[in-house]
Amino acid sequence: METCSAVDFGEMSRLLADEARRHGLVWPSFRSPPRMEGVTRSVRRYPTGQWLVSVRCRGRSVADVAADMVDGVLLANGLDGTAAEGWRITLRAACLGQARSAA
Repeated sequence: METCSAVDFGEMSRLLADEARRHGLVWPSFRSPPRMEGVTRSVRRYPTGQWLVSVRCRGRSVADVAADMVDGVLLANGLDGTAAEGWRITLRAACLGQARSAA
């Protein structure tokens, strides 16, 4: 298992934001780690409409961290069901494909 580094997290954040923007989706901000103890992901929506997805990286695989980040984008866009599955595939491919080739 390849664990996620801060560099991986930063690169995946940029790639996800770029892909979301390219398709007209809302893109959240990302941070690591979440402020709450014992959680791997938290999502917050501010009154301004901005979203913040916090994901724990330490000791987790790149694929697991990417999945949490993608789920945050889906939540920020109110996507679920079949529509979410299509976006999940697209966003994970953009996130993992490019992040892995750059490393």
